[in-house]
Amino acid sequence: MLESTKGIFLHHIPYSDTSVIATIYTEKYGQLSFLVNGIRSKKAGSVINLFQPLFLLDLVISYKQGRNLQRIRDVQLAVPFTRILFDIKRSSQAIFIAEILMKCMKEEEANPELFSFLFHAICLLDLKDEGIANFLIVFLFRLTRYLGVFPQMPGSGGFRFFDLVSSSFRQDEPAHHSFMNAETTLKFSGLFRTDLSELEKLSFKNEHRTVLMSKLLEYYKIHLDLTGEIKSFTVLKEVLE
Repeated sequence: MLESTKGIFLHHIPYSDTSVIATIYTEKYGQLSFLVNGIRSKKAGSVINLFQPLFLLDLVISYKQGRNLQRIRDVQLAVPFTRILFDIKRSSQAIFIAEILMKCMKEEEANPELFSFLFHAICLLDLKDEGIANFLIVFLFRLTRYLGVFPQMPGSGGFRFFDLVSSSFRQDEPAHHSFMNAETTLKFSGLFRTDLSELEKLSFKNEHRTVLMSKLLEYYKIHLDLTGEIKSFTVLKEVLE
């Protein structure tokens, strides 16, 4: 059955001398794997250039429910990037986001609200002028809502720590080690009032961003059962610093 859908490219691996298996998060069917034949041959033209992290695509696919590898009949660029390809800070963040999404989203199931959030967030990553170094922190925080693990909001009483395990703000220090200290908790609480369109409002130093990123990744690992190393995180920290 031929279907048209938008997609967000995440990753590809070689399958043969000329073919790849591509992972794309689609608007209609969620995350799918595609066998793309002949794409690495000399006659394939520029199609392989569309398979870059977070490229926004218009797809025509041959879809069959339950099939492990779907087929792409046509692929076009939905939104051409103007900065992500040429700005190492943006491209490094795109690679990191693609790796996180690969680990978080494994089900073959449509989620229109999540797809819309991702699509518009990626457009902002390409177009936003100010505060781009804060993009990932706000993105990871906002993404938790669509993944079903949004943190509890701060209460009206005082708080000093954010407990990563219970996902709550508290006055006393937790007995375990998975929490944010007072300074990081204060910075973290500001994310509840910040949207991706307001990155320039956050006054984070590099060390604040590094600690917050590390704690957000720890939060993801606890609540989304992420396993293995996030390989792109080391490179990302060096670039953003």
